[in-house]
Amino acid sequence: MKRILVIALLLVLAVPVSRAQLLPTLGGERAGTSGFQFLKVPVDARGAALGESVVADADDVSALVWNPALAARLPGIQAAFHHTAYFVDVSLDFVGVTYRMPQGITLGASLHTMNSGEMKVTTEFEPEGTGETFRLIDVAAGLTVSQQLTDLFSYGVTTKYIQESVAGLTASTVVFDMGIHYLVGSTGARMAVAVRNFGFDGRPEGALSRPVIANEPVRIESDFEAMTPPTTFHLGFAYDILGGDTRSDFRGSTRLTALAQLNNPNDNAEYWTLGAEYGYQRMFFLRAGYRFGVEEMDAPSLGIGFSLPVAGRSLGVDYGFNRMARLGNVHRFGLSLAL
Repeated sequence: MKRILVIALLLVLAVPVSRAQLLPTLGGERAGTSGFQFLKVPVDARGAALGESVVADADDVSALVWNPALAARLPGIQAAFHHTAYFVDVSLDFVGVTYRMPQGITLGASLHTMNSGEMKVTTEFEPEGTGETFRLIDVAAGLTVSQQLTDLFSYGVTTKYIQESVAGLTASTVVFDMGIHYLVGSTGARMAVAVRNFGFDGRPEGALSRPVIANEPVRIESDFEAMTPPTTFHLGFAYDILGGDTRSDFRGSTRLTALAQLNNPNDNAEYWTLGAEYGYQRMFFLRAGYRFGVEEMDAPSLGIGFSLPVAGRSLGVDYGFNRMARLGNVHRFGLSLAL
């Protein structure tokens, strides 16, 4: 009966909110009101494959990105590297490590970068290019502290320094991720709340020269508006439909997990995400997910994962696939190692 009730709750929560909203729909008014947009792009293959619905179930080093409270449940030393081949040759990379101390506190560190590669400088007078090039480079470096207070409850906080550089301009600031995670006894259900990228505005610094019209002096722009970080509130649920009653190693045994999540960003309308993962004998994983009410996302995301014993350690290999309606396919690859 408990399982039936939890499944029913997840189904109710997963219904697209086209008819009724839990939060006011302000997408039209809020769109385009924040900067540092690279922070909104998922960095790991598993999270992306599950439709970004892993705030309650990020079971590896990606917890440093999705919900720092989940890092408290990672045993020993964990390390991971993820690479995203984004559209138009943009690359996104993430590296992170966690260490669980004997006192029950977990420390984590992460580095997240986005690089556009060389792009041509064009103007209205030279649309084919001026002969100059520029590059967009984004960086986020984070330190995490997480603690498991009981077998059921954990919390975590991440402090991140973020920087965005393009065409001689640089904007930087400090933001925070905060989260809690709760296991609903031994039912296989769990829930989490996280607030990501909450912090101070960043104002671009530097100077940008640009021509106005032909035969006029070049204008130097040096006064810019401050940019607000893309703060997002997440409310996530996960439930092991099959197996996974004990989660001491957080990967469980053979299991089927359903995930549902409400996301409320400060620069667009709220949206829902769904995900499902099937794991066979802790070694092979199939994943799928979907984001409702998000432009470009008109097809489910898919993924696959392997957990392999190597020299007495656990090596994880993950792949995630997303198709964007107009921008094309996105491929993500990840490696994780439990020491």
